[in-house]
Amino acid sequence: QVQLVESGGGLVQAGGSLRLSCAASTSFVSIDAMGWYRQVPGKRREVVAVMPGDGRPIYADSSKGRFTISRDGAKKTVHLQMNSLSPEDTGVYYCAAFHLGEDYWGQGTQVTVSS
Repeated sequence: QVQLVESGGGLVQAGGSLRLSCAASTSFVSIDAMGWYRQVPGKRREVVAVMPGDGRPIYADSSKGRFTISRDGAKKTVHLQMNSLSPEDTGVYYCAAFHLGEDYWGQGTQVTVSS
């Protein structure tokens, strides 16, 4: 079992930055992959960035060049540095963990970018 707690969401003006963090509580020694997803009302949850265990991040096209995902040495915390934010980045950001064929989700943190 993996429990995820997100932090760092909030309100920011367009062009600004935010840093999201997610800490995992688990008895697993490590977690295969962790990442961030975004959901806006009426739309499906979509990937923002994922960091697999090999350390090679995967970014959505809309995230490339603006967002940076990182994991700590023990690989149980994942961060998302978001720069040059635009109103289109607004949504609820969910932390996700993938391990042994199971997926786990945090409760989400709201990110609102004002124009």
